[in-house]
Amino acid sequence: MSSLPVTSSSPAASWGSWLQLHLVVLAWGFTGPLGRLISLPPVETVAWRTGLAALGLAVVARVLKAGLNVGGHTALKLLGNGLLVGGHWMLFFLAVKLGNVSVAMAALPTTMIWCSLLEPLFEKGRRISRLELTMGVLMVLAVGLIFRVEFAYWQGFAAGLGCAFVGALFAVINKHLVAREHFAVISCYQMAGACVGAVAVLAGQWLLGTSPQAPQTADWVWLLVLSQVCTVGAYAAYMDVLRRLSVFSINVVYNLEPVYGILLAALLFGDKERMSGGFYLGTGIILAAVVVTPWLQARARFAGDRRLEDRRQKT
Repeated sequence: MSSLPVTSSSPAASWGSWLQLHLVVLAWGFTGPLGRLISLPPVETVAWRTGLAALGLAVVARVLKAGLNVGGHTALKLLGNGLLVGGHWMLFFLAVKLGNVSVAMAALPTTMIWCSLLEPLFEKGRRISRLELTMGVLMVLAVGLIFRVEFAYWQGFAAGLGCAFVGALFAVINKHLVAREHFAVISCYQMAGACVGAVAVLAGQWLLGTSPQAPQTADWVWLLVLSQVCTVGAYAAYMDVLRRLSVFSINVVYNLEPVYGILLAALLFGDKERMSGGFYLGTGIILAAVVVTPWLQARARFAGDRRLEDRRQKT
């Protein structure tokens, strides 16, 4: 995620920013339940979601006077990275269909460890820290616990882990693109790329004899909520709140997405989303690792800066 300047604000504005951030994360958490409410298979769901979102983001870019002409080279990069977004969401909705919302949401926080493993491959001089390694081992143990106690959902959880890996790959690559163009322009191209990828998969399935499914009447309502509220609106509000809250604070709240998703699924689907105590223990360990890691990293950086300042004063 890109860092934008954090400005001071009044207490009322701060409360408004926190509320806005929680509503954004709540909207993202609602994505999992929507995957169950929509009757379409994962690929069709992603094709419609990203196509409608691309149109919505094009309107946002127009309203904000952000030009969509970025040049052929940049456009190809953004469209290509959008293919990863499409793969990420296809695997996510597949995890929901093969398992349930709770299983899909429990796997998402492992994105952090995938990022730690992938970043050294893209950034010279970047190494995996002992803290990241420790948290990674802790997550692996938690993942093993979830597989053990909820083996009936192993396919869904495996798809969720694949979703987290592709999401991490997207985040690492996207890190080098987000600062160059307006967020609505970047997202519009990436949604278009994801849509093209999903349509290509549908075309391949059609050639193999599987016809794409058309949305039912109720699906249109949920697809509009998914594309315009949980994608376009949530991301625009997220980029707005980045200007008023620190990235560290946002990361902490962002990690509540699986919690919101699991709670919403429990409210909507009842016993179908009820899991064993071991599942919630494993999920809690993963979430705790994700929340604690940035805090420990910030503390380590502060201690390092203090030691460096002490050395300067002594010399």
